[in-house]
Amino acid sequence: MKKGLTIAIGADHAGFDYKQAILGMFDDITFNDFGTYSSESADYPDFAHLVATAVEKGEADFGFLLCGSANGVAMTANKHQGIRAALCWKPEVAVPARTHNDANVLCIPARHVSIDEAKQIIEIFLTEEFEGGRHATRVNKIGC
Repeated sequence: MKKGLTIAIGADHAGFDYKQAILGMFDDITFNDFGTYSSESADYPDFAHLVATAVEKGEADFGFLLCGSANGVAMTANKHQGIRAALCWKPEVAVPARTHNDANVLCIPARHVSIDEAKQIIEIFLTEEFEGGRHATRVNKIGC
């Protein structure tokens, strides 16, 4: 896994516990925590926009977003130019998210994966490299 990364991280109430667990899992990563800061009901777009903006501006190498299904945070983050948010619900999905799609925001569905699976997904996301080539041609067509 890459060392010295800065990760923008955010979650709504459904992803709060996972966010807290992830913050304590990786000693060699700097996390910029954009909330939420409790399990009280919160609106996922508020945190998804902050994380996506940090990645968009180059203030973070990658973003992590967590909510119940991860659909809402992925939809919100993908509204930002230059953001390629990938919803990963098992480790095998994280591989092409990075190698083929050059994803820069990882969206994890906290209600559908275990915390151990979430850690595996993160490790793969931060280990795999974009392959470029024919995939770069496709990725370059994503933006509007």
